[in-house]
Amino acid sequence: MSGGDTRAAIARPGMAAAHGPVGPSSPEQVTLLPVQRSFFLPPFPGATPSISLAESVLKVWHEAYNSGLLPQLMAQHSLAMAQNGAVPSEATKRDQNLKRGNWGNQIEFVLTSVGYAVGLGNVWRFPYLCYRNGGGAFMFPYFIMLIFCGIPLFFMELSFGQFASQGCLGVWRISPMFKGVGYGMMVVSTYIGIYYNVVICIAFYYFFSSMTPVLPWAYCNNPWNTRDCASVLDASNLTNGSRPAALPSNLSHLLNHSLQRTSPSEEYWRLYVLKLSDDIGNFGEVRLPLLGCLGVSWVVVFLCLIRGVKSSGKVVYFTATFPYVVLTILFVRGVTLEGAFNGIMYYLTPQWDKILEAKVWGDAASQIFYSLGCAWGGLITMASYNKFHNNCYRDSVIISITNCATSVYAGFVIFSILGFMANHLGVDVSRVADHGPGLAFVAYPEALTLLPISPLWSLLFFFMLILLGLGTQFCLLETLVTAIVDEVGNEWILQKKTYVTLGVAVAGFLLGIPLTSQAGIYWLLLMDNYAASFSLVVISCIMCVAIMYIYGHRNYFQDIQMMLGFPPPLFFQICWRFVSPAIIFFILVFTVIQYQPITYNHYQYPGWAVAIGFLMALSSVLCIPLYAMFRLCRTDGDTLLQRLKNATKPSRDWGPALLEHRTGRYAPTIAPSPEDGFEVQPLHPDKAQIPIVGSNGSSRLQDSRI
Repeated sequence: MSGGDTRAAIARPGMAAAHGPVGPSSPEQVTLLPVQRSFFLPPFPGATPSISLAESVLKVWHEAYNSGLLPQLMAQHSLAMAQNGAVPSEATKRDQNLKRGNWGNQIEFVLTSVGYAVGLGNVWRFPYLCYRNGGGAFMFPYFIMLIFCGIPLFFMELSFGQFASQGCLGVWRISPMFKGVGYGMMVVSTYIGIYYNVVICIAFYYFFSSMTPVLPWAYCNNPWNTRDCASVLDASNLTNGSRPAALPSNLSHLLNHSLQRTSPSEEYWRLYVLKLSDDIGNFGEVRLPLLGCLGVSWVVVFLCLIRGVKSSGKVVYFTATFPYVVLTILFVRGVTLEGAFNGIMYYLTPQWDKILEAKVWGDAASQIFYSLGCAWGGLITMASYNKFHNNCYRDSVIISITNCATSVYAGFVIFSILGFMANHLGVDVSRVADHGPGLAFVAYPEALTLLPISPLWSLLFFFMLILLGLGTQFCLLETLVTAIVDEVGNEWILQKKTYVTLGVAVAGFLLGIPLTSQAGIYWLLLMDNYAASFSLVVISCIMCVAIMYIYGHRNYFQDIQMMLGFPPPLFFQICWRFVSPAIIFFILVFTVIQYQPITYNHYQYPGWAVAIGFLMALSSVLCIPLYAMFRLCRTDGDTLLQRLKNATKPSRDWGPALLEHRTGRYAPTIAPSPEDGFEVQPLHPDKAQIPIVGSNGSSRLQDSRI
């Protein structure tokens, strides 16, 4: 039969009259080309399938009709949809982006975003900032900044990505001249992804090293230890599982007052794990154990992202939740130790006079901004895989509060153990408190040696660090892959997305090799301090200005109302337009005023290394003006002002990705052209040309014969 008879036959159970024929009648049977069976089936026979799936759908229903199995197929499909929460007659439930894919369910998105926001900084930076800036008094400016800056920016990025269903490059169809902001986000994510996985690989190394009866950093009787090494454990107490004996007075005096004292955990970190060189320019040899662990960490990340969000969405059920189990175990163990209360009080006791210091407010704003992962591109990317009508407003509040509550909770875990260690040594908590790698790989591991069954607690702690790091690393890698795939946008790269992921992972591994050398820690800290510092603030500020003032706040509020069913609350409207940009500008000014040259322990970085750091920071910011000039040169217009207007106005394909969601001012009033990417071709018995359009505006035609 012909195309018309096929349509009539399929519509025969009550749908034929609504559509009519689409081609000439013919008694001949149609021969369909072999196609790959799609996982999508329309909710009822008369529903119009997506053009890109027309062949597959028609073939399935046509064969079912000819074989007399159509009633059973319809019944089974209706039952399957009912089990998935869809009503067979409700077409609006078919809210899937078949080209890019979606999260399996909304829990996967929330867990992934929690894993992205909750990272190593929640454990090794926030508790230190809290006690240094007034203890419990720091909570006041911290939560003020969360309410007025953190949650609004989080909501803006989630709604931005979800509305357009595009990554950090494709969303800038909203104002093409500012696409450099997306490239800046990619550069930042590249830098962070390179060194972040090196931190994870060191955690892997410590995790494997903890699989021994006695932790290798517990005592000073190892080949790498120096004469200045002094352990917190009594040398006579070698029985694992018993409480350490009281320290002799002469050893206690040595630990408390001698400037020459170094802990075995510090020497293990500096002399054995890193084999630290004396200068950032002296790379020395590559540490093969760290290189092997780096390979393991990249393999784990790649395998978890091998199918994009479909595979990572399943992994996060474990990686995003199990760290809380470990935190709770360590918390319960920590608060039962002698001296834990002193450590917690040191963490929480408010010093209200510090609230009047600008530095405290600057630290609070910076911690909120960097902890939530704003301007990295990851939030936009993760939200782009949401269904169009998902309530991202609710998600942004839940994820932001969860992130900050985790930071506070981690402070109890850290300071309970450090309080126990300070009590054991008879020193003030400030003598043992640290932050960054010094806390994760020196201070806390040393405190764990004082616990019975110390290898068990060490395994749990470093396994928690690995999971916290992987949750963030998943999103960093997916941000880069999604941006590349969306930018090219053709069918070939969509089918080869796994190879793109593999290519990015291999490149990240190769670029991370220098960080496993003897000078690697110097470069890691250089990238951490400069690559993702003030550049993020600049990117976020320009993004707010572009959306609120170039695109227009009224337009954006209407977009959110069309997507969510309600406009953003008045509080968020005020924050987006005035408060949040002002706070971001304050963070930028504070960062510049408080700038100090980077150091590592007593090592002062040379001028050329600091210059490289500034170049890394500028490399992401310079993407914005450079691309803007490039866009102006490529835009039509007789005058500069006309070019500027044309370059900043939304492109023709800006808006919801799926045609069914393009309503209101996005509804096509004329027949769409191939450049728009939303053309719906009529079924033709011969050949239909289907456009495949990428976020860069390039298109190609795909043949489809039905």
